[in-house]
Amino acid sequence: MKLRILVIDDDPGMCELIQESLGGEDWQVVIAFSAEEGLQLASDHSFDVVLTDVNLRSVSGLDVCRTLTENRPDLPVIVISAFGNMELAIAAMRARAHDFINKPVDMAELRTVIELAVRDGHRREQIRPLAEAAQDGDGPVGRLLGQSKGMLEVYRLIRRVATAETTVLLSGESGTGKELVASALHGTGARAQAPFIALNCAAVPRNLLESELFGHIQGSFTDASSNRQGLFEQAGRGTLFLDEIGEMPLEMQPKLLRVLQERQLRPVGSGKLMSVHARIVAATNRDLEAEVAAGRFREDLYYRLNVVQIHLPPLRARGADVTALATCFVARFAEQMGKDVSGISAPALAKLLQYRWPGNVRQLENSMERAVALTPANEIMVEDLPDKIQHQGPAGRLEPSPDLGRIATLDQQERSHIERVLAVVRGNKTEAARLLGVNRRTLYRKLERYEGAPGTQERAE
Repeated sequence: MKLRILVIDDDPGMCELIQESLGGEDWQVVIAFSAEEGLQLASDHSFDVVLTDVNLRSVSGLDVCRTLTENRPDLPVIVISAFGNMELAIAAMRARAHDFINKPVDMAELRTVIELAVRDGHRREQIRPLAEAAQDGDGPVGRLLGQSKGMLEVYRLIRRVATAETTVLLSGESGTGKELVASALHGTGARAQAPFIALNCAAVPRNLLESELFGHIQGSFTDASSNRQGLFEQAGRGTLFLDEIGEMPLEMQPKLLRVLQERQLRPVGSGKLMSVHARIVAATNRDLEAEVAAGRFREDLYYRLNVVQIHLPPLRARGADVTALATCFVARFAEQMGKDVSGISAPALAKLLQYRWPGNVRQLENSMERAVALTPANEIMVEDLPDKIQHQGPAGRLEPSPDLGRIATLDQQERSHIERVLAVVRGNKTEAARLLGVNRRTLYRKLERYEGAPGTQERAE
């Protein structure tokens, strides 16, 4: 069966050139001389790829692209313009164009781009039922955990952009789980069976970063004893995750920008260009707009990376997610260490919920690994936690040495702890009883003793 190409362009000469160059035994080229005609043809007939000019008489080609990709996410659209510039290319990516090509068009290049677009379109069409099924849910994706409002928004965005080809920028404090989000984007989308390659841009010496990304040929520099594939080539049609992108040296940034724009690279020491097919997901804990203003990060690269941004909330803003994460970590480390540790005591959990977690999820994970290693009991106790978590005030501040004359009684400590847990679960007594390790009747009896205390009022369940 012939591949069907829809060309939307009000320039008859351009349409004739494309039809003569691409039409033949394998491809059928259908011409539309206006946006309205093109949209109608795309609605009434099946096509494998669409080429649209930006400057149409009545409607912008970017609007045509946006309409087509919203109605048919698996239909690749290639945007062509005689006025190619960075702003227009970024606008095309935001309209979910598969690619952007400048006039005059190199027909050999166009043929290659179309072949890649058709292949990606067919793959998207095959995985669309799975993607739609995944989008029906609103729970965690991949290895991510938590049901806080901020994380539900993260899951929603992952599901929306996982099957797109656009570049994604992940932002958030260090330790919030940006690599897990990148992995979830990769595993949920059409590239799941291809490699997922991660690079920490801050961990590679600046004089080796270009070789690490682009590869090199033998003899290109002193230590280049053999040819070496770069990470772009290793990623293939998978995902290349560039962590700490804000640490990339300024002299390397235009080289990365050129690869992202042209989808081609030249290995160090080579005279041969190589096509790039990997999807880029970048991450930063820096404010890149401030870095741009300070002259430490290129503005054009920032806009090329920041097509879709997903912000990860800090752990201190995720409320009861701390419980789910801590419980998961304890179970994992107990299994790894072969220890019979089945949970977290209520007082220890209260300390975890109260702490501010400046190191976010990574700090919580490390704290739980330490606690499992140290505890002699079958659950994590307060004394198993790091000192800074044990000795904290109500706002998560470290407490001074205790005044023996002001030590609370056990009854006062129990009451304070119950009130904190109720505040965390927003008064839900069923959930509070579960976290405290008591049945509801026991909890109600204790609340009756504290009748009138703040935070213990009945909540409809």
